[in-house]
Amino acid sequence: MSLSPPLSPARLDRFARHIVLPEIGGAGQVALAGKHIAVIGLGGIGSPALQYLAGAGIGRFTLVDDDVVDASNLQRQTIFTSRDIGHGKATSARRWLANFDDALEVNISDSRITAENVGDLIAGADLVLDGTDNFATRLAVSDACVAERVPLLSAAVGRFQGQVGAFAGHLVASPCYRCFVGDAFDAEDCDTCAEDGMLGAMAGWTGSFAAMQAVRVLLSGVSRFGQPMWGKLHILDGMTPGMRTLTIAKDPACKGCGQAA
Repeated sequence: MSLSPPLSPARLDRFARHIVLPEIGGAGQVALAGKHIAVIGLGGIGSPALQYLAGAGIGRFTLVDDDVVDASNLQRQTIFTSRDIGHGKATSARRWLANFDDALEVNISDSRITAENVGDLIAGADLVLDGTDNFATRLAVSDACVAERVPLLSAAVGRFQGQVGAFAGHLVASPCYRCFVGDAFDAEDCDTCAEDGMLGAMAGWTGSFAAMQAVRVLLSGVSRFGQPMWGKLHILDGMTPGMRTLTIAKDPACKGCGQAA
């Protein structure tokens, strides 16, 4: 395994507030610089998550979204402005990243996710962050993550509640996202996760929490902060407010990661 090159003086200065944290340190920051995240969906979750992941020093991104920016998105999709309306989200997100940090490596796709193309889109990633709002898409991403042996952070938000779960269904004892929701949502015409509206700040909380969990996953085995928490689903309640955590069991009959697969 090749080692990541040391950080330049400019990069050391940029990430100084990370490096002084004993739980991350210089080794953790160098590790983050060598990581590749695929962000699927650049909406209410993907936007703030991408901002904090870029700020954390993740070195490479694959951005996937087939939608265009609409005025109604601006209430919660924080990387877009009025000038982006009518433009593709993936292209606009890449522009934001270039303005924020031109040292980042970015690939984009404006193709709609299907069971046939998702494997190629996430191949080689160290982690997939799924913030899409369609269950059929989420299940296709989950199945591809199992097949490609890539861990998955699945995040969803609606009204005043968010959910962030870490899944590694390719591991013998860990569940996949399909273990959590089952097979009922495979149909393309199934309900989306965000039909009832949402508070913009709730999407921001969920996205930023997902970014923090992504850093945990990527630093596993590198620093004290690296705790993947496979099979843990965190439910964020914006009304109370508060948070609770559930443990998702691996389903032996799951067609995505169980014996049936």
